[in-house]
Amino acid sequence: MLKTIAICLASGIYLLTPSLLLANASDFAEIVEEAKHGTVGILKQADAQSTSPDRNPLSVRGSGIYLGDGYILTARHATKLPGSGATIDPSHISVISSTLKEASATLIGVNQFLDVALYHIPQEMLPHGLSARTFSQVEPLPGEQVFTVGYPLGWGPAISYGYIGNPHTFLQTIQSRLLQVDLSACSGNSGGGLFNTQGEIVGLVHAIIQTETTREERRCSRFAFAVPGPLVHKIVTALIQGKPFHFSKLGLQLTSVKIGQQWHMAVAQATGPARRAGFKKGDILLSIDNEPVDSASQLKTYLIEQTRPFQPVSIRILRDHKEKLIRVILGKA
Repeated sequence: MLKTIAICLASGIYLLTPSLLLANASDFAEIVEEAKHGTVGILKQADAQSTSPDRNPLSVRGSGIYLGDGYILTARHATKLPGSGATIDPSHISVISSTLKEASATLIGVNQFLDVALYHIPQEMLPHGLSARTFSQVEPLPGEQVFTVGYPLGWGPAISYGYIGNPHTFLQTIQSRLLQVDLSACSGNSGGGLFNTQGEIVGLVHAIIQTETTREERRCSRFAFAVPGPLVHKIVTALIQGKPFHFSKLGLQLTSVKIGQQWHMAVAQATGPARRAGFKKGDILLSIDNEPVDSASQLKTYLIEQTRPFQPVSIRILRDHKEKLIRVILGKA
């Protein structure tokens, strides 16, 4: 019997037997070991009101990646605190290395759009043995072998191996494209790195989809999602440089319509830049800058990764059985 499907912000990985077939197993073992030493746990903040002697003094809520020069990358939702009607990004967090050395990190900045948070540890406070991780310059392909290191259910560091699935998926928890990954992940690994076989960062673990069963069962799945590395790298670079980073905004809400046997994307509502450019409800989207528009996710991916705010784009539509080209000056999100 099928259960209710739930989207869970992911945070961890179980240790599995590696399925990566490499020419030199010892070299790959070293790569995995370096990634382990480049991963930190995000500690839960102590509850000042708690006086229970049974409270675990070491409690890990998420994962993070050491980027070098004291910078710690993680998922924003793995650090944020619930406030009175608002989300609070803590100015300081505590992290723990794979060698059980604890350090305090100061907030550099966050990006809500991509669920990214960047912190910094002063040089004199850096745990010994951290191994800096770098971003891959190449997008992973469907079927490519990857692995991740994290703190599933607060335990770790644990290592899991898998494969890239669909590299162009979307969830309601984030605005950008996500990499779908066939790999064992659990609640507690949010903010951990997704690595290629060279040990380079190709993604930032964001969420899992799990089947709801009983309340006692833990949140784990082999249906994981990660923010693509190149997008995260752009955010990290801007945060380190102290520059604001914005994505493009078109202002179209889309719906699907059927013409003959073909489904198309049509305008459900136009706001902001799209409304000013003259879009109307029912306009059928055909292309953007001569790139065919076959789905809402395809359009969103193009806007996020191929454009910048205030850039002009040309969108071809079908209105009243006639093609029309609309020029839009994009806004910023």
